[in-house]
Amino acid sequence: MDKTIKALITSVASALSALLGVLYIPVLLMAVCNLIDYITGLIAAPYRDKEISSYKSFKGIAKKVCMWLLVVVGAIVDNLLAYASQTVGIELPFTFLIAAVVAVWIICNELISILENIQDTGVNLPPFLMPIVKNIQKQTEEKTKIDEEE
Repeated sequence: MDKTIKALITSVASALSALLGVLYIPVLLMAVCNLIDYITGLIAAPYRDKEISSYKSFKGIAKKVCMWLLVVVGAIVDNLLAYASQTVGIELPFTFLIAAVVAVWIICNELISILENIQDTGVNLPPFLMPIVKNIQKQTEEKTKIDEEE
């Protein structure tokens, strides 16, 4: 039984890695962060004098689903860019750049939320942790900023 479970996990991980390529690690991290954020949110709710309800839980899950849809939108944009560039004879050196950047940005948001949830329970955070995560998010935003001109 133990070998069957290991084989199944390895097969699923290999298939996802082959399918997602460079998106595999960000998607995996995003899933872990979504789960941790949800759990820490439930733990922190009583410390915030908030009641846990199925409606709020559903809203939180719906929000997480929409985060995943943002990554899908990024992947669609990546595919459109690849198609358009190939049409004019340009080969792009990347596959899921936009989707990966979206995933990194979402991971940063989730990490900030996790840290806030943990802080609300009364746990002291290392003073460098929140600034590091916010800096990663800021760098992601700055490196991908496109000036809007009308």
